Amino acid sequence: MPEVRLIPLLGFAEVREGDDLAALIAEAARNDPGIKSGDVLVVTQKVVSKAEGRIVSLDSVTPSAEAERLAVETEKDPRLVELILRESNRVVRQRGPVLITETKHGFVCANAGIDASNVGPEGLVSLLPEDPDSSAAAIRIGINERTGADVAVIITDTFGRAWREGHTNVAIGVAGMLPFADYVGQTDPHGYELRVSTLAVADELAAAAELVQGKLDRVPVAIVRGYAYPHGEGTARQLVRDAENDLFR
Repeated sequence: MPEVRLIPLLGFAEVREGDDLAALIAEAARNDPGIKSGDVLVVTQKVVSKAEGRIVSLDSVTPSAEAERLAVETEKDPRLVELILRESNRVVRQRGPVLITETKHGFVCANAGIDASNVGPEGLVSLLPEDPDSSAAAIRIGINERTGADVAVIITDTFGRAWREGHTNVAIGVAGMLPFADYVGQTDPHGYELRVSTLAVADELAAAAELVQGKLDRVPVAIVRGYAYPHGEGTARQLVRDAENDLFR
């Protein structure tokens, strides 16, 4: 197996609305480590949301009656609950302070992915990008135009997981690669035919990159180098299980 490297891109300034993320990434990587064809660029959701103007002041939000009701049950700011409801197709589960929703993208996660960390002054929150797959595609095109490199791009966010404690990064936007490595129909060394082995490699790369990005280190982009990812025009939406096949919805 080839060696896979995880390389943090350092020296990012605070990203602001309207910033060209592809230009910022290309500049940060210009000298060392550079950007090479075959690299996977793993970009945190927060900087994408900042560049796309998806930062909202709670002072600008007027909560609805439903938001006021849920705010009492969850002990959350009713303005935050209102944003969660606006960004969601439906509430999946609510128990005490835990509010799990299905976002407009189809992701099932806490609080519709809305987060106040690493955003700015108190009272500001970030919403998920409106179309993370399109955001990833735009970064990929911009990198190719500036460097000539053919790369894949993954946009990540931190989700909890059913059946397990703790949180991990997952892919919410994908461009330039397939999100799965499909082993169905292949045989193992003992001749057993694999029937359901489809690995969510976009999620695995997202989780691996977080090891060098951290939560407090201001490293919004990492390069995964050396991984032979499955090429193709995949999306993160392919990772979302259809409701009819989801036993927990």
